[in-house]
Amino acid sequence: MCGRYAASARPDELIEAFDVDEDHTGEPTRSVLKNPQDPPVGAPDWNMAPSKQAPVVLTRAPRGDADAEPRRQLRLLTWGLVPAWSKDVKMGLRMTNARAESVLGTGAFARAARSRRCLVPADGWYEWQVSPTAVDAKGKPRKQPFFIHRADGAPVAFAGLYEFWRDRELPDDDPDAWLTTFTIVTTAADPGMDRIHDRQPLVLEPDQWDEWLDPTETDPEVVRHLLEFASPGRFEAHPVGRGVGATRNNGPGLLEPAPAEELEGVVDPMTGEVIGT
Repeated sequence: MCGRYAASARPDELIEAFDVDEDHTGEPTRSVLKNPQDPPVGAPDWNMAPSKQAPVVLTRAPRGDADAEPRRQLRLLTWGLVPAWSKDVKMGLRMTNARAESVLGTGAFARAARSRRCLVPADGWYEWQVSPTAVDAKGKPRKQPFFIHRADGAPVAFAGLYEFWRDRELPDDDPDAWLTTFTIVTTAADPGMDRIHDRQPLVLEPDQWDEWLDPTETDPEVVRHLLEFASPGRFEAHPVGRGVGATRNNGPGLLEPAPAEELEGVVDPMTGEVIGT
């Protein structure tokens, strides 16, 4: 499932692309990382990984005025959903993805799925294909990373859910008292893309964004309809270098196609042909 993605757009680009009303990316936020995030929070990141803070689009009424009209906001949230009832933040490491087929009935995600839905902007995502023919030095099936993106070059909008977690050990006026986290919804992979992995992020179209983000739309049947969305044929994929496997590696070079000589036992997602046998 989705464990890495590229998000190179800057806040001003996201504000325009997602018709954002309020930019909150300059506000201080709590991090769960032991060391400063690299690249810095809010900067282009071609190797976004769990526990990092990432730009997320959501619609919510202004803080302190629940009766006000909800507004579309751009915020920096931590990847890995921590339910409000969790005792600590470690649970987020297991909650980076949520299955579309069961999210409305899963305790950790059900409440967020009804009223705290978001969009996660991206260039595309990485997935690792298990080779049917090649093995690594340890004798295990070789894994080839791919970069998957929209064929039309448009931004990708992952369907996501977000949640608030209160650290009861900190006073109310401590800026780190609250942690806001998100998860990416996944669904069955499109034909062709399933030659890379059997799951993929649920990617919504612009005409679905309003309904998905609407916090007043809590009808489970409406949400379920959006969760069942599929439109095969939107994505292209190409193998990339193995450097993406290390979170310390970053930069646009990660998206470059891997040289043919590096490919071994790789299945072409479009044709099913095995390359580098």
